[in-house]
Amino acid sequence: MTAFFAALILLISALPAHAERLPEFLAKIQPSEIFPGADRYGKPEGKPMVARVYKGDEQLGLVYITTDVVNTRGYSSKPIDTLMALAKDGTIAGAKLVDHHEPIMLIGIPQSRVDKFIDKYIGLNFIKNPPTPGVAPGDIISGATVTLMVINDSIQRSYKVIANQYRLGSDKALQTASASDVQEAASAAETRPRRMANPDKQDILSWDELLKQKAVGHLHITLDQINKLFEKGGKAGVADHAEQGAPDDTFIDLYTALVSQPSIGKSLLGEDGWAHLQKRLKPGQQAVLVAGEGRYSWKGSGYVRGGIFDRIEMIQGETSFRFTDAQHERVVALSAAGSPRFKEVSWFTIPEGVEFDGAEPWRLQLMVQRVLSVNDKAFVTADLDYELPQGYYVDDPKAPPVEISAPVEAVPAAASDTASDGIAEDASAENGVSNQLWKQIWKAKQGQIIVVGIALTILLLVFLFQDWIVRYEKWYDRFRLTFLTFTLFYIGWYAQAQLSVVNTLTLFSAILTEFHWEFFLMDPIVFILWLFTAATMLLWNRGTFCGWLCPFGSLQELTNRIAKKLGVKQIIVPHMLHTRLSVIKYLIFFGLLAISLYDLGTAEKFAEVEPFKTAIILKFVREWWFVAFAVALLVAGLFIERFFCRYLCPLGAGIALPGRFRVFDWLRRYKMCGNPCQICTHECPVQAIAPEGDIHPNECIQCLHCQVMYHHDTRCPQVVAVNKKKQKQAAAKSGELESVSKQPQEQVVHFVKSETAQSEK
Repeated sequence: MTAFFAALILLISALPAHAERLPEFLAKIQPSEIFPGADRYGKPEGKPMVARVYKGDEQLGLVYITTDVVNTRGYSSKPIDTLMALAKDGTIAGAKLVDHHEPIMLIGIPQSRVDKFIDKYIGLNFIKNPPTPGVAPGDIISGATVTLMVINDSIQRSYKVIANQYRLGSDKALQTASASDVQEAASAAETRPRRMANPDKQDILSWDELLKQKAVGHLHITLDQINKLFEKGGKAGVADHAEQGAPDDTFIDLYTALVSQPSIGKSLLGEDGWAHLQKRLKPGQQAVLVAGEGRYSWKGSGYVRGGIFDRIEMIQGETSFRFTDAQHERVVALSAAGSPRFKEVSWFTIPEGVEFDGAEPWRLQLMVQRVLSVNDKAFVTADLDYELPQGYYVDDPKAPPVEISAPVEAVPAAASDTASDGIAEDASAENGVSNQLWKQIWKAKQGQIIVVGIALTILLLVFLFQDWIVRYEKWYDRFRLTFLTFTLFYIGWYAQAQLSVVNTLTLFSAILTEFHWEFFLMDPIVFILWLFTAATMLLWNRGTFCGWLCPFGSLQELTNRIAKKLGVKQIIVPHMLHTRLSVIKYLIFFGLLAISLYDLGTAEKFAEVEPFKTAIILKFVREWWFVAFAVALLVAGLFIERFFCRYLCPLGAGIALPGRFRVFDWLRRYKMCGNPCQICTHECPVQAIAPEGDIHPNECIQCLHCQVMYHHDTRCPQVVAVNKKKQKQAAAKSGELESVSKQPQEQVVHFVKSETAQSEK
C-alpha cells in the first residue's frame, strides 16, 4: 500500500502544471482548414507546444493554441482558445476560434461576427509590420469588447513568443535551438534571486513618501496624449471625437500599489483597513490597490452590469487577468497622510489559481475606449509599470532564481509620460462633468434613446388618460402584454437597462462623499429610466417602474400568464400573512443601505439577492448557484404572481418609501369597495388592496386592473346598479316603466356576493 501511494505521488508530481490543449484540437480540425494547402500535422512538440504543418514532405509552418502560450482569461475568467497557423516567414496563414465560455458570445453575438473579426489577422506579418499594442486589425464588436480585446491581446503576445522561439522570418525558420545552444545561452544568461514581499517592513509612510519611493506607481495622461494615442491607432473617425479641452488638461491620473505588503497596506488603508484586508486574504494570496482621478473612469460600468472590471488588466510575463466583483473592495478614502481624495479607489485580491508574484515586476494596463457610433468604438491601451522598490522586498531562498530578461517593450509615447508627484491641481481636470465620453455614448445611442423616449411618452399618456383607456378591457390587456414584452426584450435583454438597488446605494454613497454626475450619465437608458421613475414617483409611486419598466418584473408576470394558461393553480396568500411577508423587502433594503454606509463594495455583493444581473444582464449564463436562485424565484412566481416583487425586492422597497408623499390618488374607488364588494381585493395581482377596500400605495404596481373593474359594465356592482337605474329612468320617460323589471336591494347584494365568490375561485 505504501508503495502504491508513493508511486501515485510520483505520478502526480510528474504531471505538467499546465496541460497543453493543442493535441485535443488537432484531432478535430483538418490541416487544410487552418493552413491552406497543408495535408498533415507533425507530432506536437516543444514548450510552448506547437505542431509543424506539412504539404507532403515540405514544411509550411506551424500551428499552436494561444492559451498554450499566454495565460489570458476572458470575460468568463476562463480561457479563450484560438488556433493559430504561422508560415515560415511569420505571416499568419490561419486563425480560428476553437473553444470559449464567453457569456456574451453564447447568448447574443453570432459566431460568424467573431469569426469575421479573427479573419482580419490572416495575411498579417507582425515581424515585418509590428502591431500597435492594444489595437486590433478589425473593428471591435459592440457588446463583446472584453472578449475581443482578450483575443487580440492573446494573438499578439503569443505570436511574439512563438516567432522568437522558432526563428520565424529568418534563414533558420522552424529550427529550434540545439542542446549546446541552450546550454550556452543558459550559462550566459544573468539571473537573480526571486523576490518576495518583505513582511518585516511595516513602517507607516505619508502619501508623498510612498510616491517618492515609487511604492505607489503613477500614470498621468493628458488630453493631448490620449488624442495622439488614438490617432496613432489609425482608426478612421477618432479625430472627429477627440477629447475637447486644453491639451495639458488631465485625462486620467492612475495609481496602483501592492497593498498586501505590510508597510504599503497599513499606510494606505490604515490599521482597520489592513486588518480587514488580512481577513480577506488566503495564505499566500496578494492584493493590489487601484485609484484614479480625472475625466476617464478606470472602473467603467461593466462591473455593475456584468461583474467584471473590463477597463483594467493585470499583466505579468505571459500571465494576464482581469478582476471581477468577487475580488473587489471599495475604499472610501485613503489613510496615508496627505493623500488626495479620489473619485475611484478600490483594492483587489488576486484571483485564486492565477500565477502572480507581486514582488516581481508587473504592469496594470488601462483600456481606453472612444465611442464613434452606436455599433463602433475605438480602443487603445496604456501601461502603468510597477515594481516594488528596494527595502519592500527580500530574496526568497526557497524559490528558483529568475532570469534577467530584456527590457519590457516601451509604452506608446502618448502614454509613457508619467510623474511621481501628486495630482496636478488643475480645476478643469478636477471638474470631470465636462467628460466627453458620456456625451459620445449619448450621441451613439440616440436610436435607443428615441425608442425608449417614445415608450415612456406612451406610458405617461396611458396614466394620464387611464379613466378612458381602461374602459376598453381587451384592448388595454393586449396593450399591457405588448408593453411588458417590450420591457423584457428591448429594455432588459437588448439595452441591458435593468435598474438595481445598487444604483440607489451608489447614489446615497455619492451624495455622502463627493457627487459626480458623469457616473450616472455613462448609461443613458439607465439614467433616463431613473429620471422618469423619480419624476413620476410622487404621482404614481413605485408603479411606473415596478409595474411597467422592470424587465425582471415583466419576466415574472409574463411567465405567470403562461402558467395560468396552462392551468397552474394560483396560491392566495392570506391577507395577514401577506402583510407580514411584505415587510421583508423593506428590511432587506435598509440592511443593504446600512452596509453601504460602511462599505459599498460589501453591499454590492449582498445585493445579489436581486436576480437581475443573472436573469437580465447575463441572461442566465452564470455560475449554477446564481441561476438556480433566479429560477427558483421565477418558479415561485408561477404560483404566486410577482412573488419576488411582493416580498423580497429591495429596489421596490426603496422606491416605494416616497409613496406617502404622493400628490394625487389616481386610483378611483366606490363607497361599496370593500364593503360589501371584494372583487378587486381578490383579483389584485399583487394583493395591494385590503379587505376593507383601501389600496396600499407602497404595494401597488399600477397595473390598473382595479380601474378596469371600476368601469366594468357587467362585473362591478356599482356600475351595474347605476346602469339599471339609468335604464329605469329612460324607461319612465318613454312610458315603458312597467316593462323594466325591478331589482330590489337584496338582488344587488346577491350579485355582489356571487361576483366576489367567482373572483375568489
